[in-house]
Amino acid sequence: MDVHLRELRYFVAVAEELNVTRAAERLFVSQPALSKQLRVLERQLGFRLFERVHSGVALTRQGQALLPIARDLLGRWGAGVEEARAAAPTGTLVIGMQTAVGRGLQQEALRRFRKKMPGWEVSLRLVGWDDPSGGLSDGTSDVAFIWLPVPPGLRTYVLATESRGVAMPAGHRLAELAEVPFGALRDEPFIALPVAAGPLRDYWLGRDAREDDPVVGVTANTPEEVFEAVTSGLGVVLVAEGNATLYSRPGMVYRPVTGLPPGELAIAWREGDVSPQVMAFIDALRQVTTKV
Repeated sequence: MDVHLRELRYFVAVAEELNVTRAAERLFVSQPALSKQLRVLERQLGFRLFERVHSGVALTRQGQALLPIARDLLGRWGAGVEEARAAAPTGTLVIGMQTAVGRGLQQEALRRFRKKMPGWEVSLRLVGWDDPSGGLSDGTSDVAFIWLPVPPGLRTYVLATESRGVAMPAGHRLAELAEVPFGALRDEPFIALPVAAGPLRDYWLGRDAREDDPVVGVTANTPEEVFEAVTSGLGVVLVAEGNATLYSRPGMVYRPVTGLPPGELAIAWREGDVSPQVMAFIDALRQVTTKV
């Protein structure tokens, strides 16, 4: 039986909130996705953890017995990760990334970081969109380049504020326009991030600028899947202005979209983490963005 740390975190959050909706907000995931993961965990365990009550949910006797063990495992894992990192002879800064960064930020920041922290290595880690924290929540990343909004428990420094545009097949009916009003995309099928991305999925579906539900043509888990779906004619996707050239593809065009608030690219780290390597990298990025 393989139970993942994420499922244990979900269980503990619901056990502490005794309300799936509040727990979902705390975890920065959607309520349906959280409920689904709890059902998966219960099937793996072979017993129910919660029962529904008028105010939300209540722990079963099995759930009560498992809760302290789950908390202990999560605590021990977090402590173990930190201990393992401290055992490194020089040290490695793990940078989580969900998309290409570009914008002249990363290379210059790394140069400044290495100058300030000689002997430290840097590991770039690609993180799926099903983890909106970029690997920070489970400790697999030290810092992460991510788009806002972010889950609670993280601090952020905004690196770039950019308008959102739309990527579409080159032969699309709207490709002739210099700018596309967001209202013209209302009935278009969209390429969506995974449901587990929570509010980040909603943001790149433009829910902050619409009252109706978007039409989801296909769900994609990586940038490659997104743009393959676009060039295959399965839908359109909102893209930050700075990513338009990074993800240029034959058979796909990018057009600015009016009527949408801009997106914000940020570097994120865990609240309370003031380790020298993390602060050195944040400071390096601040210097780069101030210079730009």
